[in-house]
Amino acid sequence: MTFVVTDSCIKCKYTDCVAVCPVDAFFEGPNFLVIDPVICIDCALCVPECPVDAIYQDTELPDDQEAFLDINAQLCQQWPNITEIKDAPDDADEWNTVVGKLPLLEK
Repeated sequence: MTFVVTDSCIKCKYTDCVAVCPVDAFFEGPNFLVIDPVICIDCALCVPECPVDAIYQDTELPDDQEAFLDINAQLCQQWPNITEIKDAPDDADEWNTVVGKLPLLEK
């Protein structure tokens, strides 16, 4: 089992979650974070740290977020690892309630 970063993270990219990950399973893209499903140990420490509720256990993914299982698995192979908190984008608070952001994902 693994945890998955979903749509809510796009253009918000709050990094509170990475600081609590004991196995450094987060990877950072231009406007999104992903979790490597191979590294993730299913500890759930990241879930309460996410201010936009973007992280779900793979078995609990909402139907409309299923694509993010593959997105996380693919993009973690391309993006650099992130282990420390960084400042969120200046406009993150404007995006945190927007839904349907998949077309905005920058790879």
